[in-house]
Amino acid sequence: MVRVKRALMTKKRHKKILKATKGFRLLSSKVFSRAKNAWMKAGTNAYIWRKNKKRDFRRLWNTRINIAAREQGTNYSKLIHSLYTKRVWLNRKVLSNLAISNNEVFSNIVKHVK
Repeated sequence: MVRVKRALMTKKRHKKILKATKGFRLLSSKVFSRAKNAWMKAGTNAYIWRKNKKRDFRRLWNTRINIAAREQGTNYSKLIHSLYTKRVWLNRKVLSNLAISNNEVFSNIVKHVK
């Protein structure tokens, strides 16, 4: 059998991980074993926070809609319920943007569903 030297592929793999962890602190950017663990942990956290970002934006939209709805004399839950009963299919992102940028359009929507 032919002898296989694996140093080249190992070096490539190590360089790839060390390049990915370039800005990390202390040994997490210098030593391969620590860098590999830090890289895997960073990937896990990035996945988690990509999911949490959606949650945070929905919370922000709800808060903005609630503030704008209270200025119109109703609150968030009553507004959303009346939107569903009147079959007005606007999502929270659109309602939030309307509440910020086009306040008169938002007030017309609230008057329509009351």
